[in-house]
Amino acid sequence: MKIPQIVIFLSIVLGIYTLVNLYLFYQTRPVFGLPSIGTAMKFIFWFIVLSYPLGRTLEAIIGGQIPTLLVKLGSIWLAFMLYLTLLFLLFQLTAPLATWLFKIDLRNTPELHRLAVGIIYIAALTIIFAGYLNAINPKVNRFEISTTKPIPDGNITIVMASDIHLGTIIGKNDLAKLVEQVNAQNPDIVLLVGDIFDGDITPIVNGQMGAQFERINAKYGVFAVTGNHEFFSNHQAKIEYLQNHGVNVLNDAVVTLANINIVGRYDRQSNYALGQTRKSLSELMLNIDKSRFTIVLDHQPFNLNESVESRADLQLSGHTHHGQMWPFNYITKAVYEVSMGYTKKGDTHFYVSPGYGTWGPRVRLGNRPEIVVIKVKG
Repeated sequence: MKIPQIVIFLSIVLGIYTLVNLYLFYQTRPVFGLPSIGTAMKFIFWFIVLSYPLGRTLEAIIGGQIPTLLVKLGSIWLAFMLYLTLLFLLFQLTAPLATWLFKIDLRNTPELHRLAVGIIYIAALTIIFAGYLNAINPKVNRFEISTTKPIPDGNITIVMASDIHLGTIIGKNDLAKLVEQVNAQNPDIVLLVGDIFDGDITPIVNGQMGAQFERINAKYGVFAVTGNHEFFSNHQAKIEYLQNHGVNVLNDAVVTLANINIVGRYDRQSNYALGQTRKSLSELMLNIDKSRFTIVLDHQPFNLNESVESRADLQLSGHTHHGQMWPFNYITKAVYEVSMGYTKKGDTHFYVSPGYGTWGPRVRLGNRPEIVVIKVKG
């Protein structure tokens, strides 16, 4: 993004963030009015609200454990913001119904109003906790496709992971767990389909996470493409870091191995970050041997017909997170032709993964994080 675009984007985000938190503060005011603990609870509320922007700012300036703790605390609050807002809106809609049916005025009876606010916060906490447990327990998703094209030894095992989002929140232990799950599948090829990093590369370098990538065992190697998050800061350093630790990054490039073509596309965000349009898929595939099984790696699942028209056999994508937290999945379903899972168009197979990690809060509701095992039979 260029500087004016960043300023506009941040202004919109901070504006929405401020308005939502003012709404939540207003809705929580019955509890803040308690004589003994009300003032302390106001302080705690605004401390948590400010922890994420403050933590991210300090992280960029000084680094260290305190900014990391603030970012982790604030990221959880992002999920609370969503579900508290939904629950308070539900309360505003149902309170008049309670008055009409049961003659109970929840909004104008202080004790009942405080009780309702407490129940809403407990309900939100329960939802967030369930989403956290879901987010830290990824599954292994398997599917099988067949082709008339020649495949080494008659079949090949591909393991795919997307949207790991390594950084402050998802760290070394999470990456080690991913590597163990990948190696347990005995893969022939490992494909990392963008958003390997979350933002700044510093936590990855300081945590020496690159050594974990070197532990991946794949017969024909590990290949990756960039996602939009790779271009949020110093994309070249991220690409070089991966390549220095055994991951082959395909930037609008094609590699052929084991009689299989792998076509790796720059993410769409590169158009802004590099100041040039990425190559079209037809241009990338112009001179390849299409009698070989051909895999396209494209982080964002837009314009699926490109792969169909270019006669690709399989396209792998991520990016959507399938909304990550309900009800955002309805938005991703509206935006993307495939928000999550498998489909086939023409002779081309498509798989869009909801990803392994999370953006922002370590919370997933409505889908499971995953690695994907694809068996290709020739």
